[in-house]
Amino acid sequence: MKIPTQASTQQMLRAHNADLADPLFWQLPRSERLKAFALLRGLDAPVLFGESPGSSRRAGRAGKGFYALVKHADVMEASRQPRQFASAPGVTTPEPAAWAKAVFGNSMVNMDGTEHATMRRIVSRAFTPRLLAAAEEDIRDVARRVVDEMLVERPRDFVPSVASRMPFEVICNLMGIPERYRPEIADRVNHASENVGVQRGVRARLRVPGRGLRALAHMQLVMAKLARERRRHPTGDLISALVRADIDGQSLSSRQLGAFFSLLLVAGVETTRNAIAHGLALLTEHPEQRDLLAADFEQYADGAVDEIVRHSTPIIQFRRTVTTECALGGREFRPGEKVVLFYASANRDEAVFTDPDVFDITRDPNPHLGYGGGGPHYCLGSHLARQEMKALFHELLTRPRDLRAVGMPELVDSNFDNRVRTLRFAFEPS
Repeated sequence: MKIPTQASTQQMLRAHNADLADPLFWQLPRSERLKAFALLRGLDAPVLFGESPGSSRRAGRAGKGFYALVKHADVMEASRQPRQFASAPGVTTPEPAAWAKAVFGNSMVNMDGTEHATMRRIVSRAFTPRLLAAAEEDIRDVARRVVDEMLVERPRDFVPSVASRMPFEVICNLMGIPERYRPEIADRVNHASENVGVQRGVRARLRVPGRGLRALAHMQLVMAKLARERRRHPTGDLISALVRADIDGQSLSSRQLGAFFSLLLVAGVETTRNAIAHGLALLTEHPEQRDLLAADFEQYADGAVDEIVRHSTPIIQFRRTVTTECALGGREFRPGEKVVLFYASANRDEAVFTDPDVFDITRDPNPHLGYGGGGPHYCLGSHLARQEMKALFHELLTRPRDLRAVGMPELVDSNFDNRVRTLRFAFEPS
């Protein structure tokens, strides 16, 4: 039997519109992209994308391409081997510029080793039991208020009126952001995240990053001001805890606080917003699952949240940089090479999930990788994200029972997150 070469494999993948390095791939319907991932999972080893086969190795250096890790086991192993698969210099594509890190601070997701451990320890200890208990109570209050106002105002787009508002208010309350800053911060968040999607046209590529950097700079100034205030006059919020934390003589500087807040807005707001929006669409598309959840919410809520996250996978991928010679998934890797962890593929792996394309809130077990593949970078906010989704869907299902999405969600073309731009919805008073 003739073993296919890397070149012939890539030729076959291109024939099936499965070139993950091509921006056009990320403009395909999501169903087509999932078929491409299924094709990749059927291969014996991770495939190289973004450069000619063997070019970087012939030159004795790492090239600009990446190897796609698409199987559940491979994503988990790479996640739990941070010494071989490092987050530095960056987990996004493209990687953050060195000057941007110097100006805005380095995000915790791009750190490794003792630097990451120290930062995570400072943040973890700031989440005291008292703070978490207050946050969970606040989550329930926010969910009630958001749904109350939705019933009065009768908006047409679920994303800005419900899905975005819920996690944004929770994060701002948790951090202790004064009300006067929130409208402008919400606007800046939208600008800062515009360049995540696959952009079309030269003007868009030139314009959006500038607006994003200005938005980040403004948020940094706001956080620096609040940090100074809380150092002098601490309250019971997360900002006060972070700037006054003393872990081995260290606390978060104003710049580090700004970088962490930016991370919270993506990891805590954007991802939860998208999961909530996809959740409504999925429960509408599968009324038998919605009815099951509504009939006994306490029994099925945890399973529903996990299945929504698995099925939608809000974060599509993160990248890692190989630091030492190692083997994974049937391939040998060299220092400097890049691998990309495709959570969107791992969460549909037939070797782990029976009927992976089926939406089933009773799925058990459900070892999805929607919050990461384990290891030191497992999502710190996964518990709060689950609580937000449970609280909001409890309100949505126990009051306007026939609330439903109208049509399919309008998605943003993105190779990073499964972002919902718009989701029309309708309901009748109970």
